[in-house]
Amino acid sequence: MAFSPTLGLLLLSCSTTLLLLCNANPIPGYHRNPIYRHHRSASHNYRDALTKSILFFEGQRSGKLPPNQRVSWRRDSGLSDGAAAHVDLVGGYYDAGDNVKFGFPMAFTATMLSWSVIEFGGLMKGELQNARQAIRWATDYLLKATAHPGTIYVQVGDATKDHACWERPEDMDTPRTVLKIDQNTPGSEVAAETAAALASASLVFRRCDPSYSKLLLRRAMSVFAFADRHRGLYSIGLKKFVCPYYCDYSGYQDELLWGAAWLHKATKNPMYLSYIQLNGQILGAAEFDNTFGWDNKHVGARILLSKAFLVQKVRSLHEYKGHADSFICSIIPGASYSAQYTPGGLLFKMNDSNMQYVTSTSFLILSYAKYLTHSRQVVNCGGTVVTPMWLRAIAKRQVDYLLGDNPMKMSYMVGYGPRYPQRIHHRGSSLPSVAAHPAKIQCSSGFSVMSSQSPNPNILVGAVIGGPDQNDKFPDQRSDYEQSEPATYINAPLVGTLTYLAHSFGQL
Repeated sequence: MAFSPTLGLLLLSCSTTLLLLCNANPIPGYHRNPIYRHHRSASHNYRDALTKSILFFEGQRSGKLPPNQRVSWRRDSGLSDGAAAHVDLVGGYYDAGDNVKFGFPMAFTATMLSWSVIEFGGLMKGELQNARQAIRWATDYLLKATAHPGTIYVQVGDATKDHACWERPEDMDTPRTVLKIDQNTPGSEVAAETAAALASASLVFRRCDPSYSKLLLRRAMSVFAFADRHRGLYSIGLKKFVCPYYCDYSGYQDELLWGAAWLHKATKNPMYLSYIQLNGQILGAAEFDNTFGWDNKHVGARILLSKAFLVQKVRSLHEYKGHADSFICSIIPGASYSAQYTPGGLLFKMNDSNMQYVTSTSFLILSYAKYLTHSRQVVNCGGTVVTPMWLRAIAKRQVDYLLGDNPMKMSYMVGYGPRYPQRIHHRGSSLPSVAAHPAKIQCSSGFSVMSSQSPNPNILVGAVIGGPDQNDKFPDQRSDYEQSEPATYINAPLVGTLTYLAHSFGQL
C-alpha cells in the first residue's frame, strides 16, 4: 500500500497529541495528596540519579533498537526470538547480566515501573516520557507473549547454556528455547504477575493512549482468569529450565492476590473486590512475610489494598491497614520483629542481590507514607508511633546509602557519583562493544574478560547492583554475581522513590 502524505501528517498529528498527553500529569487530582518539600539541602542530586535509573533500561533492551536509543554501545539482538515456536517474541528485556528473557521478573519489573508512575509520575516532568517508554518496551513484549488464548510464553533462552557462555547479546548463539505455560503445564505465579503488569500499565496509559490502555486491560483480565482457573506452579512443570534462576519459592497465592488487587484498581469491577474478600485469607493476606520482591508479592498486595481503604475509602478492605502496619513495624529499627540492618544502616535481607529489597521496601514505605498523610493516620508499633515523616526519613536514608553515603563511600548506581562499581557482572557491559570490536566474540572467549580485573569498557549508566554484604563490604569483582550483578527489578521501584526525593528537594 502506498503511503499517503495526508495520512502521514494525520499520523504525525495523532502521535504528537499522544506524546503531549503522555507527558501530562497522569493522575487526575494527584496534588490532593500533599507532597512535602524538605527545606534543608539535598544529600544528593536525586534528579540525576532518576534520569540514570530510567536510562538503564535502554541498556537491557532486547530486539530491534529504536532510532532514539540512547545507550549507543548496544545493538540489535534476539531478532529471531520465538521462531523456535513459530511465534514473534522479539523485544522485551534481559533481566540482568545474562542474555535470557525471563517472563516472571520482566512482568514484575513492568508492574513496579508502572506503580512508580502511578504514584509519582505527576512529579516526573521531563522523565515521564522516558519512564513510559521503559514500561511500554516491556508491555509490548508481554502482549506478544499472551497473544494466543490459553498459552503464555514465559521464557526465551536456555539459562543453563546461556550461563555457560560469556558473550554479548548481539553475538549470542546459544539456543533460544521458548517456554510456555498452558492448562497442561500451568504457571499461576507468572500468569498472575503478567496480569498485574498489564493492569497496572493500563492505568499509566489510560489518559495518553486510551486504545492501548484498553488493550492492556482486556488482556490483563483474560490472563488473570487463566491464572486462577488453571492453578499450578511453573516451577514444577518447567523446573529444569526456570530453577534455580527464577524458581518460585513463595507459591502462586501471593501473585493471585496481587493480580486481583491491580485488576480491582484498574477496572473498579466489583468482581475483583469480591474475589479479594472471598480469597484474601486463603491467598495469604495475613501471612507474616515481610520480604517484597520478584518472588513474593504479599507485602505489595497489602500496601496496595491499604490504599484502597485509606485513600479510596473502600471500607471492606479495612483489615489491610493492619496488615500493612505489621509490615511497617517489621522494618522500624528497635521495634518488635525488626529487620536486620548493616552497621552502616542498610536494610539487609539476604546475600544475593540484597539491593532489590532495599529499593522495593523504600518504595513501599514511601507510598504508604503518602496514603497515611492523605488519611491523617499513623502506625502504632507496640506503643511506638510511626509517622509518615519517619517513614520518609527511612526511605531517604536507604537511597542515600545506595547513592554513596556508606562506609565504602561508593555509589551502588553505575555512573552516579565520583566512585561506583567498575566491574559489574554484565556480559554486554564487560565485553568490547560491537562498534569497538565488530568481529564476533565466541561463547567461551569472553571468560578471559569475565575473570579479569580490568574495568568494564561500556558503562551501563544507572544500573544498580546487588550491593554490599551484611558488613557493608563490597569487593567489586565481576565474578561475584550476588553483589555485582544489576537487574531490572532493582531499578524499577527506585524510579518512584527518586522521583519523590528529587521533587521534595526542589530538583524537579
